[in-house]
Amino acid sequence: MKLEEIEKKKKILILGFGKEGQDAFLFLKKRFPKKEIAISDQKENLEIKKEWKNTRFFLGKNYLKYVNKFDLIVKSPGISPKIPEIKRLYQEGKITTPAKIFLENCKGKIIGITGSKGKGQTALLIYKILKSANLKAKLIGNIGKPYLFYLNSKTEDKIFVFELSSHQLFKIGCSPHIAVLTKISPAHLDFFESFEQYKEAKEEILKWQKENDFLVYNGEDKIILEMVKKSKAKKIPVKNPQKEIQKYHFRKIPEILKFYSLNFALALKVAEIFNIEKKSIEKAIKNFKGLPHRLEFIGKYKGIYFYNDSASTLPSATEFAIENLKNKISTLILGGSENYVDVSSLINKILKEKIKNLILFPDTGKRIYEEIKKRKKRKTPNCFFAFSMKEAVKISFEITEKGKICLLSPAFPSFSLFANYQERGNLFKKLVKKFAF
Repeated sequence: MKLEEIEKKKKILILGFGKEGQDAFLFLKKRFPKKEIAISDQKENLEIKKEWKNTRFFLGKNYLKYVNKFDLIVKSPGISPKIPEIKRLYQEGKITTPAKIFLENCKGKIIGITGSKGKGQTALLIYKILKSANLKAKLIGNIGKPYLFYLNSKTEDKIFVFELSSHQLFKIGCSPHIAVLTKISPAHLDFFESFEQYKEAKEEILKWQKENDFLVYNGEDKIILEMVKKSKAKKIPVKNPQKEIQKYHFRKIPEILKFYSLNFALALKVAEIFNIEKKSIEKAIKNFKGLPHRLEFIGKYKGIYFYNDSASTLPSATEFAIENLKNKISTLILGGSENYVDVSSLINKILKEKIKNLILFPDTGKRIYEEIKKRKKRKTPNCFFAFSMKEAVKISFEITEKGKICLLSPAFPSFSLFANYQERGNLFKKLVKKFAF
């Protein structure tokens, strides 16, 4: 939504007061100091900071009760579009989002990256390469800084690398100058009404592109190949990641980028759009360690190699981890909060790679166990149930063969036992090191 349109609205409600909601509030309050801006959130015990005082709050289970009293709702990405009140507000055209405000008002170039897997690593790589070439790049979105405050200053000379989730893209109605698509698989089925609705949300990143825009995408993903037909942009597929990388003849490639060859190849295609030289790319990747919680090597302890892949919140992401580490895995720590995604392909992968041990967290640990036990004709892994990270790490030291890998790659969100995947991964790292001595 254009700022000129927001200015016409008398009463604004920030719906959802997490990271993006707070950013939106501070930005709009500064931009329109005389406008009535209220805050609504499910949390009952929200800590009120001094800059939020003299603001009306609607908190707790009735946080949606007063939405009709406002002219504009600035919805945070964590509020599900399945909620009846939210569906109605969309139909009435009352909802905008922080991401929509940014995309429609930013005058700089925006590179938007999305996908079910690997969007964070791709965004970070693109950002590092642009910075290495001395371009004025900013990393924003889920892994970067809050972004609306950039609209308070000059943006024409900047390039914004924006990691965009399906939650942010839902009905956004606009697309970035450069769109990057990594891989699409079923996800967030607890948040969206269906996989179709999830795909429709992802499509927004390319749906509104024009002829002078660019679309860089995974040319081997069947779902993406259908999606790209809806974009008018110049299409740049990556069909063979290894071939794209090899043509550069890099002297040395960090180990993490050998895992993420598709993401590296997509970043290289973006670099080509900006005519970035090989020496700048080599400088960018020289010490590239990637994001934490993504196939992150913790170390070797008591003869066991420990990897933290806590950011894998989908079965397809865990399959990716297994594919990269292959038959070196002895123990896999799996399970988390329910999101109703099918696990049959993941189970097949576990059995194919003959992973010896599974440590299973609630809630989905039980579902995984039951699926495995249905495969009576095949040798199945030893299954252990854990109800805390401490218990899981203790078991992993007891059962994992020396010289082999213990991998935390849960395949599901963290919320059954942990606040988020970061807390889950950090606790895993801390306890592995604690139990090692």
